[in-house]
Amino acid sequence: MNRESLCGFRNPVEQQHEGSMKEMVRYIAEALADEPEHVEVVEIQGSHSTIVELKVSERDRGKIIGRQGRTADAMRTLLKAAGRKVGKTYILEIID
Repeated sequence: MNRESLCGFRNPVEQQHEGSMKEMVRYIAEALADEPEHVEVVEIQGSHSTIVELKVSERDRGKIIGRQGRTADAMRTLLKAAGRKVGKTYILEIID
């Protein structure tokens, strides 16, 4: 028996996670971008995971990816950690 069925409590993080991963990625990307108005984020629900596609202007792509991919890796790590908290798998794809 899980905690929800025992006490009728459902974690607010689990209740509100829909779309929040998308918004987290958008928030980070817009903060890094010189052209935040060109940031586009799309969530694609799959059977086993959710893909979060991030598209930015060509000029900002390098900032989003970072030196040796470190910034993109950090964003992926945050997305995975937040996903684990709600029991879902998220994958970040940066679109050309």
